[in-house]
Amino acid sequence: MLWESIAFGPIRSRRLGSSLGINLLPIVKKICSFDCVYCECGWTLDSKMDTSGFFSLEEVNQAIETKLIQCQQDKIPIDSITFSGNGEPTLHPDFLAIVDNLIRLRDQYYPNAIITCLSNSTQLYRDDVREALMKIENPVLKLDAVTEELYQMINAPVQDVKVAQIIEWLKLFKGQFVLQTLFFSGKIGGVAFDNAKEPHLSQWIDVILMLKPQKVMLYSLDRETPAENLTKLSTEEMEKIAQILRDKGIPTSVY
Repeated sequence: MLWESIAFGPIRSRRLGSSLGINLLPIVKKICSFDCVYCECGWTLDSKMDTSGFFSLEEVNQAIETKLIQCQQDKIPIDSITFSGNGEPTLHPDFLAIVDNLIRLRDQYYPNAIITCLSNSTQLYRDDVREALMKIENPVLKLDAVTEELYQMINAPVQDVKVAQIIEWLKLFKGQFVLQTLFFSGKIGGVAFDNAKEPHLSQWIDVILMLKPQKVMLYSLDRETPAENLTKLSTEEMEKIAQILRDKGIPTSVY
């Protein structure tokens, strides 16, 4: 499923409440630095990550302000203004400027709303992306796997980014971020995997305890996936994992 506009919703989110979505990417195709086997937007068919078709800074700013004015006039509540959309939002070359403008608009129209970015963490090597994410209240950064083998199988990066690099970049946030992990199992290319089983689970927990994020979000499959033979992890199993982190002092929620 692809979003057909820059600003969409608000939609009711399990994690964010009334969430106004912001899509910085083209409406005709997904552009992402990952090709996750579970992505609701489908497969990443363009591995070049060409930004020439992205919405301009001016188009984004105008669309966001128009939508916020409309929602305010219609007395529609907004809990979170959320960068998500048709791929990885931080690929936009003007991401920092967009965030700066959104903060201004949020303060003007919906001062009680938080700003969220759902990111796959691959662009954290960029100073401007880290600066932008550190300015918002709710940077939600993905880490589905902590071993290279499982990371390649689940997230299938289309650019040369290793999971060890992502972990190093996450350290730069000094815990001021929300870490998000999708737990599930399946079979890809005839190879079975389960990122909630040992030894990977203990390795993942060790990384979480090292990073000390302000919160961890656990979730599983909820929508149609491009790959077949994927199985969601039960809420009960995720709660067991969550409790391990809670006992270690890491606030953790299951969705």
